[in-house]
Amino acid sequence: MFKRIGLFLLTNLLVVLTVSLILNIVMPILGIRPDGIMRLAVMCGLFGMMGAFISLAMSRWMAKSAYRIYVIQPSDQNFQYREIYNMVAKLARQANLPAVPEVGIYESAEPNAFATGPSKSKSIVAFSTGLLSSMNKQEVEAVAAHEISHIANGDMVTMTLLTGIANALVMFLSRIIASVIDSALRGDDDEGGLGFFTYIMVVMALETFFMLLASIPIAAFSRYREFKADAGAAKLTSPMDMANALKRLARAVEIPTQKDSFAIAKISSNRKVSIFSTHPSIEDRVARLEQMR
Repeated sequence: MFKRIGLFLLTNLLVVLTVSLILNIVMPILGIRPDGIMRLAVMCGLFGMMGAFISLAMSRWMAKSAYRIYVIQPSDQNFQYREIYNMVAKLARQANLPAVPEVGIYESAEPNAFATGPSKSKSIVAFSTGLLSSMNKQEVEAVAAHEISHIANGDMVTMTLLTGIANALVMFLSRIIASVIDSALRGDDDEGGLGFFTYIMVVMALETFFMLLASIPIAAFSRYREFKADAGAAKLTSPMDMANALKRLARAVEIPTQKDSFAIAKISSNRKVSIFSTHPSIEDRVARLEQMR
């Protein structure tokens, strides 16, 4: 699960910085200047939401490329892979999804899984080889049900809307503050100031900083949705199976794994819960599931 949000947020940051360059360099060259606070706000709103939805549109492709995911076909010659595909297809029907998500496998000793995609009909559920080799059938199915619940709940689209709003605020505030700094450095004769390229660097530095702050409410929303996905998985399978899968993941925390720059959208994390954590602690998640029995 951490891969799902991590890929999305990283792509979103890169898109926002690219859009920022367009706003700061290309548009002035073309003679397009968003003069006035209202025009700037509208422009940032449009580009901020566009950046988030571009990130969403790219999410499935980014996941496949970043993790070299092998996409399972319904008629795959590997019997185990066909079983996994049929299991996901069954859960997708139970969750009333309009289409069966793509089902993929990626090489990693770390037991994990994630789902991503731009819509309920265009999504992918991917499992690590470490997860498939360390869990029994019921636990794998519970993990798959958790990811299917994310898709059924439309979590990626909701996350996109939230991120789009954050993008707009980040872009707007960065330019307002940079303009204030620029004005403060100008003399009475209107000389000095930041200069064209320094202004661009200040804006991009502020955007990176504000995006870090914006990740706090986004992470809080993600933690809330994890509990919802756990509950959805419990309904599709059982609370005990989902709790057992999480306990199995918790036991894998002590296993050293390779550092992963995308590791904020997987089903579990060995990081301590903080304001930047996208997932609640496994202990809290298991406690809620046990209350559902």
